[in-house]
Amino acid sequence: MARYLIAPERSHVWIDARSNVHPIHSSTDGLEGFVDLALSPEGEVNLSAPMSGKLSLTVDRLSSGNRMEDRELQKRIDARRFPTIAGVLDTIEKSDDDGKYRVGGDITFRGVSRHHEDLMKIGSVDDQTIQLDGGSSFDIRDYGMEPPRMLMLKVEPVVEVRVEIFAVRE
Repeated sequence: MARYLIAPERSHVWIDARSNVHPIHSSTDGLEGFVDLALSPEGEVNLSAPMSGKLSLTVDRLSSGNRMEDRELQKRIDARRFPTIAGVLDTIEKSDDDGKYRVGGDITFRGVSRHHEDLMKIGSVDDQTIQLDGGSSFDIRDYGMEPPRMLMLKVEPVVEVRVEIFAVRE
């Protein structure tokens, strides 16, 4: 097993939401954390070896490019009380999709933790770097957050989150 440290400047998060007026896109870099896993010589995850991982993202990094929307989002998140989104990886299983794995763990947002699973592509970039790519849908109400409403803008509660993570061997 090797520890891979997430490269914050190379790792990105995209969050897409819908509203009754227009789509809302937020993105950021700055993911931090680590992934512990073993790779086979072919670059596949060795599922018989122990694995773990943790990641975090400071919510004030999220930006849609619209100050009013960003301010409302920070208010709804209660960013002063809950400054980070955190994830703890606890399972990786082979899926039927080539190169993809079913990844599971707890996600904590606004002080609420929920277990979540979805597919993620995991592979080696080179001898020192791995890449993890995946996406999932989340209902923000499951985390105690009501969808933002501003004037005539009403945001839908389900958001799509996509991550591209690069991690370098420690």
